[in-house]
Formats: sequence, C-alpha cells, structure tokens
Amino acid sequence: MRYETVTIKDIAKALGLSTSTVSRALRGGYEISDETKRIVLEYAEKINYRPNPIALSLKERRSYSIGVVVCEIANNFFSQAINGIESIAYNSGYHVIITQSNENHEREVLNVEHLASRSVDGLLISLSSESNDISYLKSLHDKGLPIVFFDRVSEEINTHKVIANNFQGGFEATEYLIKCGHKHIAHFTNAAHLSITRERLEGYKAALQKHSIPFNPDYVKYCNYSGQIQEELDAIVKDLLKLEKRPEAIFIAQDKISTSTLLAFKKLDPEYGSKIAISGFTNSRVADLFCPEITVVRQPAFEMGQLATQLLIQLIESKYPVTEFETKILNTQLMLKQLSTNT
Repeated sequence: MRYETVTIKDIAKALGLSTSTVSRALRGGYEISDETKRIVLEYAEKINYRPNPIALSLKERRSYSIGVVVCEIANNFFSQAINGIESIAYNSGYHVIITQSNENHEREVLNVEHLASRSVDGLLISLSSESNDISYLKSLHDKGLPIVFFDRVSEEINTHKVIANNFQGGFEATEYLIKCGHKHIAHFTNAAHLSITRERLEGYKAALQKHSIPFNPDYVKYCNYSGQIQEELDAIVKDLLKLEKRPEAIFIAQDKISTSTLLAFKKLDPEYGSKIAISGFTNSRVADLFCPEITVVRQPAFEMGQLATQLLIQLIESKYPVTEFETKILNTQLMLKQLSTNT
C-alpha cells in the first residue's frame, strides 16, 4: 500500500479555500486575516500536516540537509563526532545524511557524488586512508559546494578545518612511556600521507628528541588499512619480532590498530605481547579491558563534530562569499594508566 502524504491542496479542498490562501496562511502571510490563519493552522495540526521537504527544496533551492562522509561509523571517535554533528544540525533545521568509506577511496568518491546528486547544502568529510587524490572534492568545491574537513584533513582545499591537537597527543603519549623508563619505543600509525599520521609522528619524534633518545625508523610501522585487515598487522608484528633490539613499548596512533596489534601478539608471541607497554589514541572504553593496559589519548570527538557543523552552516547561510577560513585545533587528553616500568 502506497503511503499518501497530505498536501496543501487537500487542506484547501477540506476548508473551501484556495491553495494560495492556505499556503500564505501556513507561512504567516500578513495579507491573510488572523481568523483564516487560525482555521488553517488548527486544521493542519489536526491532520498532522507537514510541509513537503522536496517541494520546499525545489522552491528555495536548498535541501536543508548536510552530507557526512567518515571512514567507519562503528569507530568510537566517528560515532561520537556524528553525535556532535547531529546535535547542531537538527537544532539548526538541517537533516544529516551519513555515509562511510570503510577506508576505501573509490567508495568515498561514490558517497560524495551521491550526496552531491541529492543536492545536500554542504559536506563534512574525514578522508579515507586511500585518499591521495581529492580532485573530485576540488571540482565540487570550485562549483560552490560548501565543504568542511574534520580529523583527517587536506591542505589542497582552502576551507574550514577542525582537528585535534595530534602533535600534543603524540608527544604526551610517547613522553609518558619514556617517563615509565622505556627508551626503545615503536610507533604504529596510519597511512603515511594522512594529516593525522604526520602530526602524531612529529609528536612522537619530539618526545624522543626532548629526552635524547635516537629516532629509529625501523620502529615506525605504517598501517595502510588502519587496522581493518588483521593480516597487515600480523606482518608488521612479525617484522618487529625479527629486530635485533625489540621495542619495550609502542605508541599506537589509532584504536583499531591497537586491537589488531594485541591480536597479532597473542598469535605470534603472547609472552612478549603481555609485557609490552602501550599508549595510543582511542575514544573507546573497551581499552580499559585490554591486557596489557593501554594509556589512552582521547580526542574531543563530540565537540569536533559540533564545531565542524557550526562552521559548515555558517558557510551555507552566508549571504556573501567567504574568503577567510580557520583551522580549529582542539586539545587532546591523556588518560593515565599504571604502565609497567622498564627495570
């Protein structure tokens, strides 16, 4: 059975009024008497009339919707960011359409093109680990589609960006391991070209340098699939185990990489894996259950989502072209655990 919506024509027919009169009454037009407005509004409420969003979008050339593209909705960081996005969007009269790339560039492109074809008013995006080429985004941005990046950003498009202080988080997580007595510290991170990878790596290096610990490139391992493919982490851990001097600790840049790393150690060398100290970025409370325990860096995901949405709505609703853009950097928080010290 096909669902039938109530239209202005239905209200007009029931009340014996013209459709233009009903339309103006619903909009609160000054040329319509208060009594007519009262009759129309009361009847509309009685039959639960809601304006047709498609008709409104055609008339106003706006869809009142925002497209969101993230790497993985199940990722705790992104689910919290989406909550922040929705809290601002819905209170501002916008619907949110959420898609995920699953770290796949082709799917990301398809998602963005689909959202654009549905005439979203703007786009919030965190790039996938495969996204080296963002020419498709440049094309849409050049045509006037408002875009705001968050978390994983690109410098190739001049627009607003919202990120965590990844350098600070990387520095503090690494320095804490050092203060626990560890000098041989590995770093497992995302794809090399991502903005978060570069920033967290620089924080890791800065902590080593501050404490006069030589940087060992053999200790840095890039995970091109961000921990989604277990075999990738198995191979990385195998390489680590072959090193003449195995690391005593690891700073891990992402929660799914942490989980896959622990699984790899459990399969390949559980005794060594149970002793290694780990710190890393995660917004998941599951980290509290890990063994060994993980000292975590938490990002203000909810606030990042809120701020990115506020900036996007400002772009959408601006009556004049926006030429000045900001990169907002929100501080991370190191949640301390009692790590084993190197004796």
